[in-house]
Amino acid sequence: MERIITSDESTAIEILSTWKFITLSVLSLGLYEIWWIYKAWRFFKERDKLDIIPAARAIFAIFFLYSLFENIQEFSKSKGYLNTFSSVGYFIGFIGLNLAGRLEDPLWLVSFLSVLFLIPALESLNFGIKNSGEYKIIENENFNNRQIGLIVAGGLLWILILIGMFAPIE
Repeated sequence: MERIITSDESTAIEILSTWKFITLSVLSLGLYEIWWIYKAWRFFKERDKLDIIPAARAIFAIFFLYSLFENIQEFSKSKGYLNTFSSVGYFIGFIGLNLAGRLEDPLWLVSFLSVLFLIPALESLNFGIKNSGEYKIIENENFNNRQIGLIVAGGLLWILILIGMFAPIE
């Protein structure tokens, strides 16, 4: 979700599709998830005039992710969203799978499934923003230049990781 100020001074928000979110998350080795959490907190900071530091809440997600899930559900429900998800369950799943990154090769790869526990929140937040009537919505199916750079860098890292995992040890 990217905020853009248009020429008529209204705020536009670029909505991130689920498939783009998953792609960017996996190729960035999970770092895009932190970026998305930051952007979500920044949205609520600006919308609700909160006195918070979104970057700190993203970095220390283990302490703040549950409340982000609750804020997202409250916001989207106020805009007519009928689906719900367990904030506690998805928080535990997200943190648990991230901790699985400490497992041995190749079991640590399961940690990349943590993105699945953010998808209900992403879809809920997207619904709330789209149905709020407060923002101009931009739904770009293409990747922007920064995202392409992230994909290239992440793809190269993945190649190196896979070579390191499966190359024979002499």
